[in-house]
Amino acid sequence: MTILHISAVKSWGGGENHIETLCYELKQSNPEIKNIVLCVENTLFHERLNETLIEFQTAPLAYNLDLRFSLKIINLCKTKKVDIIHIHDPSAIALTIIADKFVNLPPFIFSKKTSFPIKNKKLTLYKYNYSKIKKYLCVSDETRRITLQSIKDRDKVITVYQGTSITNKSTATDFLLREKFAIDDSKKIVGTIGNHIRAKNLETFIETVNLIVNVKKRTDMIFVQIGSFTERTEDLLIKIKELKLENYIHFLGYVPNASNFIPQFDALLMTSQSEGIPEVIFESFYHKKPVISTNVGGIPEIIQEGINGLLTPKEDFEMLSEKIIYLFNNKELKEKFVTLSYEKLISNYTASVMAQKTLQEYKTTLNGN
Repeated sequence: MTILHISAVKSWGGGENHIETLCYELKQSNPEIKNIVLCVENTLFHERLNETLIEFQTAPLAYNLDLRFSLKIINLCKTKKVDIIHIHDPSAIALTIIADKFVNLPPFIFSKKTSFPIKNKKLTLYKYNYSKIKKYLCVSDETRRITLQSIKDRDKVITVYQGTSITNKSTATDFLLREKFAIDDSKKIVGTIGNHIRAKNLETFIETVNLIVNVKKRTDMIFVQIGSFTERTEDLLIKIKELKLENYIHFLGYVPNASNFIPQFDALLMTSQSEGIPEVIFESFYHKKPVISTNVGGIPEIIQEGINGLLTPKEDFEMLSEKIIYLFNNKELKEKFVTLSYEKLISNYTASVMAQKTLQEYKTTLNGN
């Protein structure tokens, strides 16, 4: 069986990490499955794939519906004898549909990785309900619930939780956060990982730190944020400077293998306003670091408030600040949270579990079910 994974994303984030993890796991467990990734040339994902053993091809994507990308899909399906096309983002759906209009492509599977609703527009609904899409793999039940609102054939929409690999984790980093930023051992490092995009809501992240440092006068915490800079970054940096938080918030920008820094955190903070299920939470479970997060998307499906982590409503920076202080004021909570989270990860959310469930959907699709 040959699977062509298609990504039209030009950055590196959780979705691209999902593709890499899935291909890696299937190669280990089911070497008879051949995975090929098509990505946009000269992007961070392209650079990342260069460092792996995953077979991949690239194509230019100068604008949203660049015909050269669609022609590459056609070429790969013919030359590689592709059995299933696994589409990993909304832009890739349109490009694959265009290719299908030229030649009869193999069946599609689409992974829905965010909890954004599908827009109620004629062309958008046509794209998402295209007949060649045989399965919609949603990363959480919440994502599935939202997706069902726009998909006509509801039987096609299922949940396959994203998972993290537990066989290739590393703690190797080019530097130590405490050394780089001269952080005293008496101070806690609160880390967050995510690109500077609207969904991650780093404005709330900054407001949370402001409350902790400038209002509650807790100067025993340093906040480190890792993720690619975007057009939003400049305004975030201006806000940090206005609030005089330069010594308490450090933006690292894009760092390869960002999750390797998690062991250097004392806790993970997520301030997102929209998510599917961020893999960084699973990675924190693995490294036994407690998580404080907004309760968006599928996050409440894997974190129970007060049981294995702490949750707040989105944009509620007052409650986020209270939860962070509460965690560090109650040391016994950390051991409880990380023990239960690790157990949940090993039982339900490993990449191996995800890969086998995805493989089963490949097989049922080929069998016409």
